[in-house]
Amino acid sequence: MHVVSLLRTEMFSIRLGGATAALAELFPGWSELDRFGLVIDEPLGGVGASHLLQCAMMAYYDVKPARRTSRAVYPEIYAFHIGKSHGAHAPYDFWPARREVILRTDDHREILDAINDRGITRLAIPDRPPRDVVHRPKEVEAALDRIASAFVYSASGRLAGGDVEIAGTDKRTEFNANQVLRPVSDILALRRAPGAVSSSGIPIKEADDDYARWLETCDTELLPGDRQNALEVRQALRSPEGLVTETCRRVEVGEALQRLASAGLSRPSAAAG
Repeated sequence: MHVVSLLRTEMFSIRLGGATAALAELFPGWSELDRFGLVIDEPLGGVGASHLLQCAMMAYYDVKPARRTSRAVYPEIYAFHIGKSHGAHAPYDFWPARREVILRTDDHREILDAINDRGITRLAIPDRPPRDVVHRPKEVEAALDRIASAFVYSASGRLAGGDVEIAGTDKRTEFNANQVLRPVSDILALRRAPGAVSSSGIPIKEADDDYARWLETCDTELLPGDRQNALEVRQALRSPEGLVTETCRRVEVGEALQRLASAGLSRPSAAAG
């Protein structure tokens, strides 16, 4: 749970509609009970929403500072992989593994069911065309009643027409992206000793055998070249100082659910074919 000590809110510069904004404006009304959900439907695609995700984690800790100290809990963040695993995103602290949900389906009903099951209140989805579909009774109503913020993002990290701009101002904001994009074999070679704890006595997930097995399992579903391609996309965004500015777009929850219905069906590669 390195995010507790790695990142702080002031490491991110936020602009909404071109104007400088605070974290509270990015996530209006964030409370102790908020949960962030990230939908992923292409290889290592969640990296494109790194800063949005990490800002959500900062909101989670800021609203209740004891979570960084006496409680020392993992943030309530959930990744939803559509169709198969698109590479472990656990280095961002999607941990334990139940917080990285592999949905081996592209059935829009199953996807919304999973989001509702976890009580997601802030949702980020990949940029896909809106699609009119019929969900199971009352599932849309439940989502509309609960989800307070929705965003559309691009796996590239830059969304055309995005009204949200989040810039990392410290190199540590790229640590998690780097870890996700590293070959799993490299991560495992640097594993901490089993049972290792942080300086504060907190168990380290990188020393957990289950964590190692999870990384290996998720890695087997990537195709050759997927990791290198994603790394090159991220590198292209980085300034000479190693910092990245991402863009995404705020949308109404109803629109987000329509776009969610195309997740896994309209990836750029599929559209090109």
